[in-house]
Amino acid sequence: MKFEKTPTTIEQQLDQLSTRGMEIPDPDTTRFYLTHIGYYRLRGYWMPFEADPSSNGQHLFKPGTTFDQVLNLYTFDRELRLLINDAIERIEISIRNQWVDVLAHSDGPHAYLKSGLFQGHRQYGRSLAEIASEFERSKERYIRHYKKKYKEPDLPPIWAIVGIMTLGQFSHWLSNLKHISTKAKIAKVYGLDEGVLTSFLHHLTVIRNLCAHHGRLWNSELTLTMQLPRTKPPELTGCFDFGPDPNQAPRRIYNTLVMLAYLMDLISPGNRWKHRLKALIEHHGIRTRHMGFPEDFADRSIWAPVWQETP
Repeated sequence: MKFEKTPTTIEQQLDQLSTRGMEIPDPDTTRFYLTHIGYYRLRGYWMPFEADPSSNGQHLFKPGTTFDQVLNLYTFDRELRLLINDAIERIEISIRNQWVDVLAHSDGPHAYLKSGLFQGHRQYGRSLAEIASEFERSKERYIRHYKKKYKEPDLPPIWAIVGIMTLGQFSHWLSNLKHISTKAKIAKVYGLDEGVLTSFLHHLTVIRNLCAHHGRLWNSELTLTMQLPRTKPPELTGCFDFGPDPNQAPRRIYNTLVMLAYLMDLISPGNRWKHRLKALIEHHGIRTRHMGFPEDFADRSIWAPVWQETP
């Protein structure tokens, strides 16, 4: 099929929404958001309001659907991305630091230059080339200081180089460690199996990219799931949603939120991250099933202390 759609004006978009049954009590406000957010981006938030998305391409809305409902979901999703980014930043920094500590103390300040510690000759070569390139481009003050003061080795110590790795690059450095015992030593800090930790970090690269590019997390099917812990840590037993397929974790954001909440409790005791999540969901009146939350999630140990507390 040849693509033959043509661009539409804001007025045409407004008319189309109204014709399909969306209530627009304030056309000027709707024009404003169509101008600054865009019809196509907002479409992902009004699709659940369509009566029958497959009915001859008409995309009619259910009775009572308003533009304000769509905007509310969009605003919630934007605030959810900010909340998730806050957790990712803290967790990422913690895991990076554990990687540095374990390798530096076992194999020296430039442990990452020892190819024998990593698996996959080609992958190791690509990873090293990537950070060497980042090092040459970096304008960070501590990188400039190293270049000026030291001639050998060409690259700085592990605690400096880790700071210029992207999350994706760091994920590869962690997963490519040759010895499972090394990865296990890092994962033990978090009470996790090494496979679960490396899988989750890889999963976070996808979530971080979605957040960075303003992608939709609410009611979205994630392209990359993670390995779910089944027996440890014991406090997470029964908290995840394993879904009907034992070989494929559900693709909604719920399981990601469980792991983020667990790690935030571990690395930042007393934080209010779960409370902020609850407040965000309640403030916007969100139906959590669209995010993959099980019906009994509020009774599960990771959430119960927050969702069942007396206001």
